[in-house]
Amino acid sequence: MKVHLMLLHLSFFSLFYLNLWGQESMAVDGTYKKEAIEQLSALMIENYVYEDIARKTADHLNKQLKSGQFKAFKELGAFAEALTKEVQSINKDKHMRIRPMRPRSAPQNTPERLVENQIEQWKYRRQIVAGFREARKIDGNIGYLDLRGFAGLDWGAPIADHYMHLLSTSDAIIIDLRKNGGGSPAMVQYLCSYFFDERTHLNSLYWRAGDRTEEFWTLDKVGGQKMPDVPLFVLTSSRTFSGAEEFSYNMQTRKRATLVGETTGGGANPGGGFRINDQLTVFIPTGAAINPVTKTNWEGVGVVPEVKTSAEEALDKAIDLATEAAAAYREQNEKKYEALLTELQEELSNLDGKRTTQSITEKVEYCVKIGLLKERDINMLGYEYLQRIKNTHAAEALLKANTILFPESVNVYDSYAEALVANGKLEVAVKNYRKAVELAKNNDDPGLAMYEENLEKAQREFAKRN
Repeated sequence: MKVHLMLLHLSFFSLFYLNLWGQESMAVDGTYKKEAIEQLSALMIENYVYEDIARKTADHLNKQLKSGQFKAFKELGAFAEALTKEVQSINKDKHMRIRPMRPRSAPQNTPERLVENQIEQWKYRRQIVAGFREARKIDGNIGYLDLRGFAGLDWGAPIADHYMHLLSTSDAIIIDLRKNGGGSPAMVQYLCSYFFDERTHLNSLYWRAGDRTEEFWTLDKVGGQKMPDVPLFVLTSSRTFSGAEEFSYNMQTRKRATLVGETTGGGANPGGGFRINDQLTVFIPTGAAINPVTKTNWEGVGVVPEVKTSAEEALDKAIDLATEAAAAYREQNEKKYEALLTELQEELSNLDGKRTTQSITEKVEYCVKIGLLKERDINMLGYEYLQRIKNTHAAEALLKANTILFPESVNVYDSYAEALVANGKLEVAVKNYRKAVELAKNNDDPGLAMYEENLEKAQREFAKRN
């Protein structure tokens, strides 16, 4: 496709990013309509994912033009709506829409236009915040996310990580896609990845250009804590469209979430925006989704939720379901975590200074991974064993694990060294005190003087004994 014919070539599922505003009142004559339909027909035939349907659609438009079907539409906006209606009457593709472009101050293909476009994109991004509208906690420790679109991964992922961090301590999560019109498949993939632990094939996209198929699998890493077991509920409506439908369908076919609400809009063909002329643009699907489980997609039929209710009542229904699921999830985790900590405590109690502590480190590392223990928790447990329980070997094992798991922390080395001193291991203690001082200097740590004092005391004691 020649670049000058293209407004934006997107790997997006919708017009989430097409920053279009109307100049609907502009008058259009017969010559304008004829040239617009000719260009639209050429763009469809060259780019639409199904060439045979594109040709049928183009033939239909030309027949309608010759029959005088478009004579009644004297203004640009009405003409664009009429074109969309006729196009969709043949291809049944809700993605393909013809719309007026926003009038610009600077002429087309000038540096001034580039500046104007970039400023518009900057303003747009500041307003939509990558589609993230709201995140909050509902009673019962239920996380709620109102997501209005799937932004490009480059600028959307850091914002997604921020919002997902806010939800990461939830016992159930509700993702509201009732007003979500879609967006980037890569962003759909990224957000889905938060809810799967094992690598999972989510979706594939067939592209007409190159006759190729692109697979989308969950990512091994995201910028926050994964939540593969948290009960998940997705709210849908008839307005849920495109990439939002893919997210819903991915979760449904992989039995990862319960969908609550209405059957979605039914648009599964990704593509991009193409410029018909200086006033009109068209979104042309250049590919088609293929789900690896169903071997089909939701085009024309939508995604049907497990729990059917009106869009207005969907949130209340989901809260009822999530409240019950959260209570069960919380109880299950409490039992699991109590067993983990009890097993760790029993192993710590049996340490005698001769047994290896590798198993202790592994158990502590797992507790950190699932969010049960933080660096501060491990440090406090170590001091409990050191000062109150008087089990210095257990204290040493815990605090050593902290240095392994949090090697950039100043305090972990200082604390570990204190346990080593209690067990008479002065030479190793001096090394760890020295490490604490080095890190404190590098990080301009306000506790540097204290760490230096602890190092000096250990060095004097070591010298005295040797």
